[in-house]
Amino acid sequence: MNAPQRQRRAALFDLDGTLLDTAPDMAAALNSLRAEESLAALDFAEIRCQVSHGSNAVVRLGFPDAAGEEFEALRVRFLAIYRLDLASRTRAFPGFETTLTALESAGIPWGVVTNKPGWLTDPLLAALGLAGRAGCVVSGDSLPERKPHPRPLLVAAGLLGIDPAECIYVGDARRDIDAALAAGMLPLGARFGYLGPADDPASWPAAAWLDDPRELLPWFGLAADSGLTGHG
Repeated sequence: MNAPQRQRRAALFDLDGTLLDTAPDMAAALNSLRAEESLAALDFAEIRCQVSHGSNAVVRLGFPDAAGEEFEALRVRFLAIYRLDLASRTRAFPGFETTLTALESAGIPWGVVTNKPGWLTDPLLAALGLAGRAGCVVSGDSLPERKPHPRPLLVAAGLLGIDPAECIYVGDARRDIDAALAAGMLPLGARFGYLGPADDPASWPAAAWLDDPRELLPWFGLAADSGLTGHG
């Protein structure tokens, strides 16, 4: 992957499936809910690829015939189960600790822009020791608009005091790439995220794809080998 010549000054990340591997805890919550409803557990791989699409997609997978008030009740219960145990299995993807440390050492701020609601995002980041390190956090209920609308990304850039054109946004869903382009940011795809069989990432207008979070570093003029040989 060849990094561009233009220097970028800030990194923004999607949360589920990009910065954090939240699928284990979300899958556990869904299967707990299915157990309450006397249903068998679903395979983790089947759930994993839905996690980036939020609670609606996860609950729809677990209860494909539910509709209306029944579906909403299941979704609320799923979120309640998840909130009680949202960080016991969740970790940053391998390589991210090295990446974030390298950015911080270089004075490059980073932040989170996610469609996950703040009442889940904030305690999750706090539990993993990331809340005090992120320069900004814009959640799904921070604004009236959510990705793929560009406003959350633009607000995040403003909170960091960085021109959007000097920001990189990394995500693992088409909405992330579209939002970044609309905001005038450089969109990078996280191939290590929750891409599923229905996704066609080759058709997405990402500037490039990252197979490891540490591959982000050259885009900021930092040496790739400062991370790629670490344990992150």
